[in-house]
Amino acid sequence: MSDTRDDTTRDPRDPRDTDAPLTSLAALSAPVDPEKLAMLHRRLEAAAQAEGLMDIAYTTVDSPVGKLLLAATPQGLVRVAFASENHDQVLEALAAKLSPRILRAPQQLDAAARELDEYFGHRRQRFDLPLDLSLSRGFRQLVQRHLPEIGYGQTRSYKEMAEMVGNPKAVRAVGTACATNPLPVVVPCHRVLRTDGTLGGYIGGLAAKTALLDLEAAA
Repeated sequence: MSDTRDDTTRDPRDPRDTDAPLTSLAALSAPVDPEKLAMLHRRLEAAAQAEGLMDIAYTTVDSPVGKLLLAATPQGLVRVAFASENHDQVLEALAAKLSPRILRAPQQLDAAARELDEYFGHRRQRFDLPLDLSLSRGFRQLVQRHLPEIGYGQTRSYKEMAEMVGNPKAVRAVGTACATNPLPVVVPCHRVLRTDGTLGGYIGGLAAKTALLDLEAAA
């Protein structure tokens, strides 16, 4: 049976019509409006939060030590990660350890981003953010809780930190706690040095540790 339809009855949704694929292709290749896309993402973010579908919010910010990943739970900032740690792998680890319900939600990290900007701009010496230390346990978490007691522009040795937390012999364990600190910069493990004054290790690399110490020394 032949198709006797003329152009006036052509249906662009009908796969038999040669114009239909062209119409679909044109729709797919149409430019995406960045503002509309951002608005849709904000709606998704708000809906996910309202429905309790987002356990971890994250964003990235530029800084003098490279792009930083910031992640937070309802309890507080849970992770700060340097680019050298591989942000995708950090997010995968958060999904495995805490929750797979992760969403890019910059507005949820506005306060953290602002305080970091103030810190790098020499306008802040201490962070006033709620923190979620659930990625650490036991002695490591104990050390990390005491790290903010080292004042801006000051340093302590691993030995002095061990004494500060009441376990003078746990120098090596203090080093491990600093090396695995999930909140570098905000929880200032960069202020802990070896007893001889050399840098020791740092999760963001020695160049980043040097830059942070120099930034504070210049204030």
